Amino acid sequence: MEDTQNIGFIYAPIGLIITRYRVIQHCNIQFCKMFGLRNEQLEGQSLSKLYPSTEEFHRIGDAGLKRMKTSGQYVNERIMRRESGDLFWCRVRGHALTPEDPFAQAIWSFADLSDNRPVLDISKRERQVAILVTKGQTSKEIARILSISPRTVEAHRAHLLEKFDARNSSELIARLTGMPL
Repeated sequence: MEDTQNIGFIYAPIGLIITRYRVIQHCNIQFCKMFGLRNEQLEGQSLSKLYPSTEEFHRIGDAGLKRMKTSGQYVNERIMRRESGDLFWCRVRGHALTPEDPFAQAIWSFADLSDNRPVLDISKRERQVAILVTKGQTSKEIARILSISPRTVEAHRAHLLEKFDARNSSELIARLTGMPL
């Protein structure tokens, strides 16, 4: 990298990383701050340590790979985990540097959304339902995606409505996405 490009990467006001097969090769200062780790604790490590669970790491990876194979890019809002164990909402954008093998080398940006979108004490399944609700999926679609019954989805949605003090799905989506009511 040219010196000014390197400075731009290191000091960018958003978290940036370069990965090789989902292992962090380089990361910037903001990324380290966001996750509460030092550069040497992140570089050479699998991204899996930053997800709430190994299952979510694999599920999101499969979905991301599928999208990146068609467009070379991936955008998602998801819950990630800081070193402290705290969960937070994060907007992730990825760009494959090797379109024929998207995970071979990619650059990613991470934006912390926790100021506008707090994470309450919700279960892993409620997180999955919440993410799909914000994408406009119906209960039947969510049930199919998560391989559960639509009634179970409705039960999770009801718990989310209660936890987020929302009167209806529109209010729930507004609270989940941090949009003003």
